[in-house]
Amino acid sequence: MKKAGTLFVHGITPVEAGTGAISTPIFQSATFCHPALGQSTGYDYSRCQNPTRRELEMSMALFEHGKYGLAFSSGMGAISTLIKLFQPGDHLIVSEDLYGGTFRLFNEYYAHYGYIFSWVDTSDFAKIEAATRPETKGLFIETPSNPMMKVTDIRHCADFIHRTRGYLIVDNTFLSPYFQNPLDLGADFVVHSGTKYLSGHNDTLAGIIVHSNYEAEEVLRQAQMSEGATLAPFDAWLTLRGLKTLALRMGKHEENGKKIAAYLRAHPSVEKVFYTGFDDHPQHALSSYQARGHSGMISFYLKKAEYVPKLLASVKLILFAESLGGVESLITYPLVQTHSAIPEEMRLSAGVNDRLIRISCGIEEADDLIEDLEAAIPRQST
Repeated sequence: MKKAGTLFVHGITPVEAGTGAISTPIFQSATFCHPALGQSTGYDYSRCQNPTRRELEMSMALFEHGKYGLAFSSGMGAISTLIKLFQPGDHLIVSEDLYGGTFRLFNEYYAHYGYIFSWVDTSDFAKIEAATRPETKGLFIETPSNPMMKVTDIRHCADFIHRTRGYLIVDNTFLSPYFQNPLDLGADFVVHSGTKYLSGHNDTLAGIIVHSNYEAEEVLRQAQMSEGATLAPFDAWLTLRGLKTLALRMGKHEENGKKIAAYLRAHPSVEKVFYTGFDDHPQHALSSYQARGHSGMISFYLKKAEYVPKLLASVKLILFAESLGGVESLITYPLVQTHSAIPEEMRLSAGVNDRLIRISCGIEEADDLIEDLEAAIPRQST
């Protein structure tokens, strides 16, 4: 078995058979000609299937150790399609501090169609057990979670939900298949915002599902085709291009994450740093068991809320923007950017307050990033 870094470079098809192209061609065609009545090349219409998108789907299945891959125009499109596996009246347990857009999709849309969601701290298995009902059919976890960096036991969750004949869905966006493979730990479905680490350059939107369930593949593929949130050929190509350097980038993201997390922990104006790479992180041992690294994601509390506007206005190299996982370092204020859709009581319970900052460490030099933060974070007098 080739090592991950090699697989990411070559993908499922290292050379395109028809032309010998090393870079997968962009099949920018809406429709495909049939050889004769009742015959097909395997491609009919790009909403249904496209060769460039198919290369990405098959490559992601390889990288995540699954049989099937589906690519969407965004991570939210992928998550919305996964809900088609359930029926109105079904109950899903969901990580409480996951991306706010997922909360909005579930709570403001699918809840109106009769789906039932419970939001719990899934890093505490006792809370999962307490939230379980006879109609519980799914567990949707984000690990590490966004933005509190909590780690949920994937294997334990898989064993638990399978006893009720339900599905475990894992959002693997924060670690990517370079650092974590949830299917190997018993998860049924892995979902990614391909916009983030997979494409890696802040230049495209994408969503990915990987799994190995034949019956579910029919449901998901029909939903993908019927709803039409499929990934365009050019965006599929951009994501494929990004994947070629995933191993290199993730190593640098993690290297920078460790250095910046350590710097922030020692800063007098920082109250607490949330980073899974710390030995004293509450789930560090679990993270080390089920993942091979910690990426470049960090969250932290400033000691005073009034420091926030100064910090966000003063960073120069680190860009004040939503999203994560790109080559450029980004700083985000979850309260108003990524988690504003979550009700205040629930948001505060999860730890998302007015002093929380999230940083996605890019691949710049760590010393330059630290110098930028040093100039931007007000120093509390001691």
